[in-house]
Amino acid sequence: MSAQPGPLIVQSDRTVLLEIGHPVAAEARRRLQAFAELERAPEFVHTYRITRLGLWNARAAGHTAAEVLATLDRFGKFPTPQSVRVDIEETMARYGRLTIRRDPEGTLLLTATDAAVLAEIRRAKKVAALLFENRDPLTIVVQAWARGELKQELLKLGWPAEDRAGYTPGTPHPIALVERDWHLRPYQREAVDAFVEAGSGVVVLPPGAGKTMVGAGAMAEIGATTLILVTNAVSARQWRSELLRRTGLTEEEIGEYSGQVKEIRPVTIATYQILTARRGGAYTHLSLLDALDWGLVVYDEVHLLPAPVFKLTAELQARRRLGLTATLIREDGREGDVFSLIGPKRYDAPWKEIEAQGYIAPATCVEVRIDLTPADRLAYAAAGDDERYRLAASAPAKIDVVRRLLERHAGESTLVIGQYLDQLHEVADAIGAPTLTGETPVDERERLFQAFREGDIRVLVVSKVANFSVDLPEATVAIQISGSYGSRQEEAQRLGRLLRPKASGIPATFYALVVRDTVDADFALNRQRFLAEQGYAYTIVDASELVASAA
Repeated sequence: MSAQPGPLIVQSDRTVLLEIGHPVAAEARRRLQAFAELERAPEFVHTYRITRLGLWNARAAGHTAAEVLATLDRFGKFPTPQSVRVDIEETMARYGRLTIRRDPEGTLLLTATDAAVLAEIRRAKKVAALLFENRDPLTIVVQAWARGELKQELLKLGWPAEDRAGYTPGTPHPIALVERDWHLRPYQREAVDAFVEAGSGVVVLPPGAGKTMVGAGAMAEIGATTLILVTNAVSARQWRSELLRRTGLTEEEIGEYSGQVKEIRPVTIATYQILTARRGGAYTHLSLLDALDWGLVVYDEVHLLPAPVFKLTAELQARRRLGLTATLIREDGREGDVFSLIGPKRYDAPWKEIEAQGYIAPATCVEVRIDLTPADRLAYAAAGDDERYRLAASAPAKIDVVRRLLERHAGESTLVIGQYLDQLHEVADAIGAPTLTGETPVDERERLFQAFREGDIRVLVVSKVANFSVDLPEATVAIQISGSYGSRQEEAQRLGRLLRPKASGIPATFYALVVRDTVDADFALNRQRFLAEQGYAYTIVDASELVASAA
């Protein structure tokens, strides 16, 4: 331990308290992020929790139990409880006790470091159904199709298996990076190398840090036919544009497979929606997964992977899989399925670390607290639980605050972001700005985004379709008027629209408009947790003060 008491208090229930005002709090937070998750983030003391999955992700990323304990010892105000020390050591030691591999004939095997572990997992009915006979006291033959499902079930039992069964090379297709006016940044190269060495897994980078470049780098290293899965058609076209710019791929080598176009090429970019589209109760486009002998499958925004795709991915375990995301948080709690089926976290760069290197822009976060009018307060009090959030989030009082913020940032490229379509249209009419929602045709979306990039449109009102994979480098202001309840990953993605470095040099500002003393404020507190973990502090201002200072 250091001579001066540190900012951490480690408790026997595996929670860790971080004193924000401590001189080394920022460094302690950065090291905690490797293995702990932020649970609460009030002003002075943040609460983290050390979870099994967090420890296993840290282990897969190359961290050891000794490193985790060294962090707790170095920054701890008091000694780490012995029960926590033992728990961390034993939990991290579980990763790698079971290994999935193949014998020289290609038979799938599960091996263990000791027979007791095999005996324990074999007693589980769901696991036993995936296994054949024991080959020796430490080895069991696995059903050929069960690689993905076995990993899921073993994780649920607390025995994550390390997958060393190898990958099909796929159909060779040389892909070269064309680094004329750009080069892979050091952290991008590290991410590519970490993924290629492992063969599957997730790379976590902030929005604006160039996850597409990591994908392109992985494609070039593997040199095989590639299937890229993205959130929507706009994202598909942005991937296509970036690959044409950054690699030697030609138009004829890149296909789009979406609701509008059905092209299968050596590099095919498909949307999650088309993959999960059903007709007559059946998934009608699953043939895409076997249309070519894919050597690599890239999952963009892997934290949004639709549940049906998990089942499909369980059958793709012989193919290399790269997940790209800004946060491993899933609001449905299925982080374990990402770990099992896409792969563990292989690389993670804290947002503030990338900001310090100058690769993403600094940003200021401001929560503007607003009061309901007496009439709206009465309507809110009389509403049912299922209506209260919508009433608070769509409060008409937010429109005047939006006007004042636009006056304050006159001439800056500003996104007004919200959840409810009627609210978005009402705000757009009030401020005279165009609206872009899921109802907007793809070609019109691209036209509006391009006009915004070029400065022909300074203010754009957007729905959640702009949360992900939209490149708007000159956006300097975002005004969030409503969101998906308490979604942490949505808050992170919306701030991410502002994080590309600006040619103008104008600092970025993210405003969250929140109605005081309502569920809007409760959800806002949860939404901000992930960004607080990344080191972003919200300055809280009253709407009346904001109006006064803008006047």
